[in-house]
Amino acid sequence: MSGHEVSCFAKHLRCCESNIVVGDLISHPPSRAELDEVDVVLLGGSGDFSVVTGGPWLESALDVMRQLHDLSKPTFASCWGFQAFSLALGGEVITDLNMAEVGTFDLSLTDEGLSDPVFGPMGHQFAAQLGHQDIVMRLPEGAICLASSERVANQAFRFEGKPIYGSQFHPELDLSSLLDRLRTYPGYIKSITGLEYETFVRERCRESMATESLLERFALEVLRTRNSG
Repeated sequence: MSGHEVSCFAKHLRCCESNIVVGDLISHPPSRAELDEVDVVLLGGSGDFSVVTGGPWLESALDVMRQLHDLSKPTFASCWGFQAFSLALGGEVITDLNMAEVGTFDLSLTDEGLSDPVFGPMGHQFAAQLGHQDIVMRLPEGAICLASSERVANQAFRFEGKPIYGSQFHPELDLSSLLDRLRTYPGYIKSITGLEYETFVRERCRESMATESLLERFALEVLRTRNSG
C-alpha cells in the first residue's frame, strides 16, 4: 500500500507524486540533514504496526517526531502518525476494539477547530474516513484538540505556536481510496465490525467531500506562515 498512500497524499495536496520523497520511518529514520531538505513532513498510517504493541523500532521513530516538534518542522500526521506523534510528546495511546472506527464517520470541530484556518472551513460537522483500533486517550501538553467523534474525543490536533497538525482520520483518503485500501485487508473489517465486505460498504461507508481540501489548506497555510516569518 505504500505506492497507494503516496498517490492519495499527492491527490489531496494537489501536487505531483514526484514531489513526495518516500522514507521508511521504521527501518531508516531520517537524519536531520534529510529533514532539512524537505518543506513538509507527512506521517501516514500503517495497518501492520502499532505504537501500543511497539517493537525495537519504536523509540527511534518517536525520536524523529520529537525532533520535528523541537525544530517546528511543518508536519501533518494522520492515523498511525497521529497516534505516534501523540505518544512521542507524552500523550496516552491504548488499543480498544470497543472504540475502534472503520468506515465513514461524522466528526465535529471543537471551538478551536472552528477558528483554525486549516480545519475551520470544513464546518462544525463533517464526514471523514477512518480505520483504527488504537486510540489517543490523552493528547500531549501543547496539543490543542480540533475535532471529536461520538466514540473518540481526540480526533485531531495542532500544536500551539507550531506548524504541526495531526488527525486520527485520513484526510488523504476519499471513499474510493478507502475501499481500495480495505479490500487489501478484508479481515480487518470482519474483526472490528463483524460485517462482510459488501454489507460494510453499504452500511458504513459514504463520501467525505469536506476533508478533500484539508491537506492542500494545511500546506498553503504552513508554507505561507513560514515564508512570511
